[in-house]
Amino acid sequence: MEQIAVIGAGQMGNGITQVAASAGYEVLMVDIKQEFVDRGMATIEKSLGKLVAKERMTQQDADATLARIKTSTDRNDCSDVDLVVEAVPEILDLKTSIFSELDEICKPDCILASNTSSISISTIANATSRPDKVIGMHFMNPVPIMKLVEIINGDKTSTDTNAKVVAAAEKMGKTALSCNDSPGFVSNRILCPMLNEAILTLQEGVAEPEAIDGIMKLGMNHPIGPLALSDLIGLDTVLHIMNVLHEGLKDDKYAPADLLIQMVDEGKLGRKSGEGFYKY
Repeated sequence: MEQIAVIGAGQMGNGITQVAASAGYEVLMVDIKQEFVDRGMATIEKSLGKLVAKERMTQQDADATLARIKTSTDRNDCSDVDLVVEAVPEILDLKTSIFSELDEICKPDCILASNTSSISISTIANATSRPDKVIGMHFMNPVPIMKLVEIINGDKTSTDTNAKVVAAAEKMGKTALSCNDSPGFVSNRILCPMLNEAILTLQEGVAEPEAIDGIMKLGMNHPIGPLALSDLIGLDTVLHIMNVLHEGLKDDKYAPADLLIQMVDEGKLGRKSGEGFYKY
């Protein structure tokens, strides 16, 4: 595996592009508008600059990493790559249409991976004629820093596909841990109900946000409290994943907190909107 395409130049896409290029892969970063691609490249340049300033990388290696990245606004340019990692918004129809298109464009042995945090890999795979070569490759945010890649096998993903993707993630300096396709996979099935429970304790007046977060940080050794983490992830994303869990597992223990729904309705989405459980 030598050439990788990343679909999407946003926060996740540019991070994946950076770690893949740093590992020595030739990377093509694709988005629908030139301005999105340019913004993604600017983020990568800034991120590499910080690594050089902290002496975690030489200027020579940073330059070599940038030289391995090409950009495009045309998905047809993915025809020759060995692996595609899709990192577009969490909208099922968008993902299935992209995978169907990539299935037509890419060479037969190309692996198609999704960075989805919640959408079924088996459902995405059904949009292609190569379900054995479709897999989840769920990177954590921020990609250059976080060590985990959650690898999700769809019901038809082959062991060969899994082995190749695990090897690629490890080459990028990540720890790859595999699971089977199920709503929320492992990461969000465990994390998001905990965040939702913290929101319920606030909603019910059990404690103030600072106390809830402080108890989890100091008592459970969490590096960040659940309400601050919800703000960081985005309350709309937390709500989306709770809905995926609630609908997919058909159990009311996953029902999103009323306060979470209300805050999303009011546009209080956390850091990205300037206000969530805290003001930014």
